[in-house]
Amino acid sequence: MPAKRSETPVIDRALQGDQKAFAELMQRYHGPLFNLLYKMVRNKEETEDLVQEAFMKAFASLASFNEEFAFSTWLYKIAINNTIDHLRKKKLRTYSLDKPIQSKEGELKREFPDLQSSSDHDLLSTEKTGLITKAIADLPEKYRKVILLRHSDELSYEEISEITKVPLGTVKARIFRAREMLKRKLKDKLLF
Repeated sequence: MPAKRSETPVIDRALQGDQKAFAELMQRYHGPLFNLLYKMVRNKEETEDLVQEAFMKAFASLASFNEEFAFSTWLYKIAINNTIDHLRKKKLRTYSLDKPIQSKEGELKREFPDLQSSSDHDLLSTEKTGLITKAIADLPEKYRKVILLRHSDELSYEEISEITKVPLGTVKARIFRAREMLKRKLKDKLLF
């Protein structure tokens, strides 16, 4: 898919070191890129850092951009790969719910809000969303990536194929397989 004609002059100017061109590309893609990465990390500050890293990596390797493809696809691929690397390196910090927290003022016990005031419907909806999110997170990476791109970002099969550099038929097969795995995992937990 050729790059949009409106992108080509901006990319050319950016390649020549034009700071305004860099700024224009960042302005154009910041929002969509933020939304995509936020769905992966679920933390605004981390997402903002990852967006900035993606732009820095993209601009550092702008000379390798192939104009036969859309700039957005190339940028998204850099961002997704960087985010996956970040998630792999990130160590999950856990804390005991029962153990008091040590602070300068002494020991503090945790207090948790009473969720009984919420309606049963809200609780069930939150629980279902949590179960689905966990089931997606537990999928093998190649399946998780295509499911998120397809259902969270609503990308076409062709766009997913370009971003992941996987043949179209394989993308379709992985999405089908991921849906089947999710159905099996959630079969007894949710009523479809």
